[in-house]
This record gives sequence, structure tokens and C-alpha cells, in this order.
Amino acid sequence: MRVYYINNGGENGGPFTIEELKKEALHEQTLVWFQGMDDWQYAKNIVELKPFFTVIPPPIQRAIPKPETKVPIASSTIYGIKKSYFFLAIAFLVIMAFVLVLTLIQNSKRAEIELKNKETEFGNVQIELQQKESIEERIQDEIQKRIISENNNTRRKDSINARLTQIKSLIVDGKNQLTEAKKSLSDAEDFKLLRSENTKEEQLKSYQADVDNWKREIDELENESNRLYLMLETVH
Repeated sequence: MRVYYINNGGENGGPFTIEELKKEALHEQTLVWFQGMDDWQYAKNIVELKPFFTVIPPPIQRAIPKPETKVPIASSTIYGIKKSYFFLAIAFLVIMAFVLVLTLIQNSKRAEIELKNKETEFGNVQIELQQKESIEERIQDEIQKRIISENNNTRRKDSINARLTQIKSLIVDGKNQLTEAKKSLSDAEDFKLLRSENTKEEQLKSYQADVDNWKREIDELENESNRLYLMLETVH
């Protein structure tokens, strides 16, 4: 009995009998060899194997129409919207979101800058108020000083004027006393009653001392009056 060897492009298979070949996956291009052949041949070229590849039509049966299989067509819409419009809308939304975020950031920075400006303005106002308060305090201090100075000057003027009035009265009184002392001295010089020279000399010295004292006192009062008038001119 003839045995066959086959090769389907991989390892050789066999040996097989003709009946066993029917069970193998044999096709026209399968290489087949058996003893007596010079070289491998395609299965379709071997006479006894040709019936393996003869197509026997099936018996005629009533044709049953097969349901048409619709090839799914790639959808050109997303959620009922044309893809180009959908992606355009997505791009628009992304741009709007970016613009919104950028606007929020800018608004936040603007608000922060405005807050800092307000804080700076508030600080400047506080400084100005403090400066004004300081100036007002200095003005009030200066006013108080002037009031005190004016009061002091007024009191000083009043004191000087009172002293000048007193001095005038003292000078008038002193001049009257000087006149009396000069008269007493003159009377003592002209007195003709009997008296010793020592007594006369002592009387004359006494009256002369009174005259000198009143002159000196009047001079001192007049000098003091002159000084007070000078002081009065310097008091504003």
C-alpha cells in the first residue's frame, strides 16, 4: 500500500494512507511525496489526490434570503451635533474658560492692588491727620505760650507802671523833703542866737546830711525810673 508524506510549509507529516490523508488539512498547494517520486509535488498535481479538490455543488434547496447586514457607518454626529460643530463648540468653551480664568486672575490682582492702594491711602491719611494734630498741638502750645507771655508782659507792665507811679510820688515827696532840709540848713546858717561854734557846726552838719540824703534818694529814684521806662519799651 502506498503511503504519503506531506508538508504544509512546516515540518513533514506522515506516513499517511490515502484514507488518512482525507482527514488531514490538505489543500492544492500542500507538498506531497511518496516512494518512487523524484521530488515533492503539489497535491493538485498528483492524480489520486485530485478528487480531494474537486468541488461538488450542494443540492438545490429553497433559497432563504439572508438578512441584510448593515455595515455600521461611523457616526458623523456627537450627541446629535455635527462633529465639526461639536469640536468647534468644545474649542470655544475651552477658550471661554481660559478667558474666564484669566479674567478672574486679573480681577483678583486688580482687587489686591486696589486694596493695597486703599491701605496706602488710609496710611497717608493717618499720617496727614497725625501731622495736622501735631501742627495743631504746636499751634496751641504757641498760643498758650503767647498768652502766658502776654499775661506776663501785662503783669510786668502793670508792675512797672505801678512802680513808676510810686517812684513819682516818692520823688515829689523827696523833693519836698529836700526843700525843707535846705530851708532848715539855711535857717541854721542865719540863726543869730547865742550858741557855741561846736553846736552850730553840728547843726549845720546834721541839716547838710539831710540835704545830701534826700538828693541821693531822689537821684536813685530818678535812675530807677529811667531804667523802668527803658524796660517798659522792651515789653510788647
